[in-house]
Formats: sequence, structure tokens, C-alpha cells
Amino acid sequence: MCKPVCKLCDRLVISQAVTFASGVLTINLPAGSYNNGEEYCIIVAQSIPSTATIGAPVVITIGTGTVQYPLTKCNCAQATACNIRTRTRYAVRVSTTPTGGSFKLLGRVCCAPNNGLRSINGTAPAGTAE
Repeated sequence: MCKPVCKLCDRLVISQAVTFASGVLTINLPAGSYNNGEEYCIIVAQSIPSTATIGAPVVITIGTGTVQYPLTKCNCAQATACNIRTRTRYAVRVSTTPTGGSFKLLGRVCCAPNNGLRSINGTAPAGTAE
């Protein structure tokens, strides 16, 4: 049950925009400095564009900046559009390098759909994917 009043965490960040262009899903966060090694809770507040493809890589931009920081899964693989849901909170840790950085998801995310065939038999694929 939700408390009628509660304090929000100082590291709660609500996205300003979610866009899809040039095959990339971009989550824009409010302007500010996101510190190396710090954890943040990002809420994807906007709808994911219906034009987004499930395999599109997810990147994060900050404020009016144009630098794209990859959103990676906890296994360091690139997160894709099928891993992200609207109105969902994601715990991330910022990791910086001398030339940039990334946002790493701390927990497991939604899985990509399995489009594998049920079986193979040496003939052309027939039937529906699983």
C-alpha cells in the first residue's frame, strides 16, 4: 500500500523525452552532472515511440547536450528498445571514462522476445516463430 506522503530520493531522475531516430532510442534526462560511481533511479516517463524497433540500441542524453551515453545491461551488453518499458523505474550506476561514460542497469531487465524457430530440419523455414 502506498503511503499518502513520502519523500522522493535525491537521485530520482524523471526523463524529459524519449525519441526514436536513425535506429536509436534516446532517453533524455534533465541537465545536471551525473557522478561517476553514483547510483540513480531513472523513470522513463514518456511513451516509447511506436516506430521504435525492438533491437534499437538505447542511449541517454543529458539536457540540451548532444553526447549519447550508452545504456548497458548488468552484463555490460547494450540495452535495446525491447528491454525498456514506459512508466518504469530503472536503477543505474554511472561509469565514466576519460572520453565519455555510460549508464549501467543494476538489475535484470525485460527480455527480448524469442524469435527462434521451434526446430530445423534442413528445409526452408515454415510455420511461426516461437
